[in-house]
Amino acid sequence: MICAALLACCAMSVRAQQQTPPTEQTVELGSRAMAFDQQGAQAIAGQLRTTDLRGSQDAPVRNVRLVVENVNQNFYNYVSGWITFYDAGGVRCGEGLFKVDALAPGESAETDTPGLRLTCAPARWRIVATNLLTRVGDTAKPNQPAPLPETATQAATQPQPSAPAFVTVTIDGHDYQVPMNSTLEVPVKRKGGRVKVTVRSAPQ
Repeated sequence: MICAALLACCAMSVRAQQQTPPTEQTVELGSRAMAFDQQGAQAIAGQLRTTDLRGSQDAPVRNVRLVVENVNQNFYNYVSGWITFYDAGGVRCGEGLFKVDALAPGESAETDTPGLRLTCAPARWRIVATNLLTRVGDTAKPNQPAPLPETATQAATQPQPSAPAFVTVTIDGHDYQVPMNSTLEVPVKRKGGRVKVTVRSAPQ
């Protein structure tokens, strides 16, 4: 019993560890930093472009440039987040906000951090995504039929013209195929030489 309980506890502990989403790690200044989405999947990667990062309390670095790459399969309409810097002792000494518009899968864009205040010569840095706005319709909805083309929809909604109804009119042994509600001119032997015959449907 005790062994079974211990095994169950170990299994639950391992499962909990497996379900814990990854967190953003600090990397060296020359390395690429990775940020994750809410599901724990890799979302964006960052690479610093600015190399002179020596700041101090009296003369902080106010802005840096970096390249943000979309490493996810989704198209991002808007991306924003924070980059943070740490000194050799692991103490944070600067943070700045970045943003990028319209970032396709595999696409990279250069941006900056205008609100940065870096007060040290950092040894490591990290990138964290705070907003990952995907394009509407990127995720397929199950059990939903594909929309019909506009022409097919219009054809389905527009009433189809009905074929004209024909009747047979026999005059003096001659048959005439006449559409309903039309007028037929028939030659007769009298003054004027013709008579008009109008064919209509009988009232119900």
